[in-house]
Amino acid sequence: MKAVQSKTIVFVTGAFVTHLGWKPWQDYFESKGYTTYAPSWTNKEGTAKEVRDRKPNDLALARTHLIDVVNNYAKFIESLPEKPIVIGHSLGGLMTQILLNRGLAAAAVVVHSVPPLGVIPYEFSFLKAGWRSLGLFTSLDKTYMMSFETWQYAFTNGMSLQEQKDSYEANTIPESKRAARGGLSLTAKIDFAKPHAPLLFVAGTKDNIIPSTINKRNFNRYKDKNSVTDYKEFAENNHYVLGLHNWQQTAGYIFDWIQKQ
Repeated sequence: MKAVQSKTIVFVTGAFVTHLGWKPWQDYFESKGYTTYAPSWTNKEGTAKEVRDRKPNDLALARTHLIDVVNNYAKFIESLPEKPIVIGHSLGGLMTQILLNRGLAAAAVVVHSVPPLGVIPYEFSFLKAGWRSLGLFTSLDKTYMMSFETWQYAFTNGMSLQEQKDSYEANTIPESKRAARGGLSLTAKIDFAKPHAPLLFVAGTKDNIIPSTINKRNFNRYKDKNSVTDYKEFAENNHYVLGLHNWQQTAGYIFDWIQKQ
């Protein structure tokens, strides 16, 4: 008998981008018989353009903390008829680890995940790509909007200029600096020794903002020998993994992994 019986998937979105980027993934997993959900973050409802049009004076979003977003996902999950499989990308991967640590996931997949507290992201490319979102020496009541140049480096390195422009227009939205800083707070603390449902780390060798070395250190911190914790690295994937031309290869690997649990 398979350990993972759930036929429900909740996708958890990362920072800087719309939750609507999960739509192709939802279609893929729904074609495999799953019911899927990709809720927006707190105060990020609407299309990418609609959310962008509220910047920089969107006070509700600016004052959103990471714990608010985590608790909103937890509340949504608890409203479902069964415990879901949770799949999160980037900061959504960190939130997925937190939700797993709370016992809210039947299985979890973290795709290019921001690491929890205690896994130090010292890589230069991580610092170069992400430090602006913390809003140092700027008002926390103003949202942060990733520039196109940062998008090129942090998300879409190696892609054509037109692909970079199109993906920037389709996906980018303002971000709460408070939420970005939440990754450095006690909200991001988890118990690595606690038994957990099956957990898969997916990393990309070409990712600048969350290098695969960070994912591997994160993976290695999990200590419970009786819990399934797996790691997979794709050599061609940058941080825009969800929308790359080969995204179905990544999604297919995740699907196959779920079936084996």
